[in-house]
Amino acid sequence: MTPEEKSARYEEVRKEIASVIDGETSRTARYATASCLLAQAFSPRYFWTGFYEVDPGKPSELVVGPYQGTLGCLRIPFGKGVCGAAAQQQVTQIVEDVHAFPGHIACDSSTNSEIVVPVFTPEGHLAAVLDVDSTDYAAFDETDRAGLEAICADLLKN
Repeated sequence: MTPEEKSARYEEVRKEIASVIDGETSRTARYATASCLLAQAFSPRYFWTGFYEVDPGKPSELVVGPYQGTLGCLRIPFGKGVCGAAAQQQVTQIVEDVHAFPGHIACDSSTNSEIVVPVFTPEGHLAAVLDVDSTDYAAFDETDRAGLEAICADLLKN
């Protein structure tokens, strides 16, 4: 897939997600919809697609939310692994080789690269991170970052 084709595909999925979640008040339903539609749109490149939500009872910890793929880790502390780094720094993480990432958490040993995108509330507070894993090395780039950040920016808008 060329960068232009991939960008166009992200825009199509963004519109599809927005259409399905329009008026939906449940974050769980919003995250489940996004996980499903993204996984279907980019299979087989997306090996695992899902959300880790900030736990209100333990605000420095992520807890697994809706996802598509193999068993995910149940909890991830801020600062630990790629998801924890994204949560702590509140910026997207693109990792070409997770095995070389300090403190990587191997929820599934088949994962070789990863992108993790923060999801913010309308007030600017971290609500979750979107985690996408691939069995390919260096599977994610700036086109993925732009597409996924746009989708994540829409998730909690209305």
